[in-house]
Amino acid sequence: MLDFFGLFQFDALYAILGLVAVAVILLIVIIVLHIKINKLSERMDKFMVGEDTKSLEEVITKRFADIDELKLTTKRHNKRISGIEEEMVSVYKKVGIVKYDAFNEMGGKLSFALAMLDKSNNGYVINAIHSREGCYTYAKEIIKGESYITLGEEEKKALDKAINSDNAMTD
Repeated sequence: MLDFFGLFQFDALYAILGLVAVAVILLIVIIVLHIKINKLSERMDKFMVGEDTKSLEEVITKRFADIDELKLTTKRHNKRISGIEEEMVSVYKKVGIVKYDAFNEMGGKLSFALAMLDKSNNGYVINAIHSREGCYTYAKEIIKGESYITLGEEEKKALDKAINSDNAMTD
């Protein structure tokens, strides 16, 4: 009867064996895909429900609340930083110091001239002169890098160092 349909012909037998092989391969692919789908389904269920029975919606809502809180904190910090920047305009951040011997008989360079300036080169030059009898201190106001009172040689050097400093004390 199989001979009636021509199934025992040489070409037909190869075709049937080929189709059986393809069917076996497809069956294996179906089994592998079924296993992968089950694993993916388990991961999705775990993601949607969470380990502590928290829903995804609760997690997302909490994250948005955290973002809103961070925005408020950032706004407060920016406001504080602006205030600090305004105060920094008048802070003495340029400094120059020159140590010297006021009198030749005194050693150790105990006298000094100290210039302290803000960003606009406004501030003071303080001159401390040390002698055997005591220490005398003088302060002279500096406006836009200049003094209206005559400066001594050491005071001029300290002022120049402060004007040309990179926000650091120099010796």
